[in-house]
Amino acid sequence: MSDKIAIFVTVKQQVNDINLALSGLLYELKELRGTIDSQHAEICSLNRNIDKLLKENRELRKRLEKYEKPPKDSGNSSIPPSKEPVKSEMERRTKSLRKKSDKSVGGQPGHEGTTRKMVATPDEIENASSQFCTECGRDLSDVDGVLDYVIQEIDLPPIKPIYRERRFYKKVCACGCCNRDYAPRKRGGNAITFGKNIRAAATYLNVVQCMPYERLQSLFETMFNVRVSQGTLANIVREMLDKSRPAIELIERLLKESAVVGFDESGCYVNGKLNWSWIAQTTYLTLVFRGAGRGAKVLEERFGDSLKNMIAVTDRHSAYFAIDFLNNQICLAHLLRNLEYLNDIDKEQTWARDVQTLLREAIHLRNEKPADIIPKGNWLTRLDGLLKKNLDNLRKEFNELKRGIIKCRDYIFNFLENPAIPSDNNGSERGIRKLKVKQKISGFFRSDTGADAFHALHSIADTAWKNGQYPLDAILALA
Repeated sequence: MSDKIAIFVTVKQQVNDINLALSGLLYELKELRGTIDSQHAEICSLNRNIDKLLKENRELRKRLEKYEKPPKDSGNSSIPPSKEPVKSEMERRTKSLRKKSDKSVGGQPGHEGTTRKMVATPDEIENASSQFCTECGRDLSDVDGVLDYVIQEIDLPPIKPIYRERRFYKKVCACGCCNRDYAPRKRGGNAITFGKNIRAAATYLNVVQCMPYERLQSLFETMFNVRVSQGTLANIVREMLDKSRPAIELIERLLKESAVVGFDESGCYVNGKLNWSWIAQTTYLTLVFRGAGRGAKVLEERFGDSLKNMIAVTDRHSAYFAIDFLNNQICLAHLLRNLEYLNDIDKEQTWARDVQTLLREAIHLRNEKPADIIPKGNWLTRLDGLLKKNLDNLRKEFNELKRGIIKCRDYIFNFLENPAIPSDNNGSERGIRKLKVKQKISGFFRSDTGADAFHALHSIADTAWKNGQYPLDAILALA
């Protein structure tokens, strides 16, 4: 009996110890849970801070990229020269995308130089001779001189206005009819008008030489002794716009009949509002005009169904590929500049240089064989091999340009199969650059009429220049 009691006491004591142990364990679990909750909250807070720091790091890296990347200018991007920094402009004048050839510097053998030639009958002859001996001082006025050498000097005549009086006579027939073979005098018009030479010179200097009215007014007064107000100068240019309309219609009609046409567009400001200037040009024609926007609708409204018969030479602006052209040719000069920028970003890679080499070889082959039809299949195969390369290890700009080239792959080498297609759109850029020069000088056009006058008259002047004529002569013909 006593043994049973001893066992019962021992079991009871062990049971009491387990309760104490479980209570201790429960307390420790609560402590651990509190610690875990505290650490979890701390970890969440740290994660939030890490996300914030990562976001801030990305923003700072993005801001820093523009300082780490080489600056974009007209030599490695599509930024026009008028918008590049002064430093980039100075560097551009000493750096060219053209590779150095093995030819010597200067005129090449066979090049015909030009120089001023003496005329057979000069307008004036001036004799220069000594009147006194430089040694003894004797009078030499009666001594006949011996011709030593002859030079001719080109100078301007004394500049003064010519006042031409024009008298108009009416004749009365025996039948009583009054005959006037001239336009009637405008009511309220001034009896003093400006002749065609002044009107043509004012238009030429304003449009071709981009001189604003204020400087034109000063030039006419100081050089020609002709006083003309800025309002009169604006009226002269406006009148020339009206006289230019038949010529513009002829240029537009000839462009619609052309097989290969280059297009480009650029922003222009008219009375503080953004407009768009468009150019359509060939080797012999230039048409510059204003459009309401930068979309394909502008060209479709202007040229209509004739676009279906054109091969368009353009940059990679999406509007040109929304138009139903007969075919397209993208400007390789643009691509070469974009690839040059990739070379500036990463000088160790070779992909951009390989694509540049391919394009330059194609252009060189066309220059060597200007009239041949060259199949483009092999060139596309070589390009496809470069486009299949994985560029994920390079900066994102490489894949961006690669995707852009893939989109226009079929329009890169069309110039090889058709000798009439140029490999670049430089003609359009040169044609529209006059507008940017004008804006750089004057800021913006003050009226729609002034903008339209500049576009139309520049079209005529540039077309005349392309056909071997002086722009001043073309404007003089309008006056």
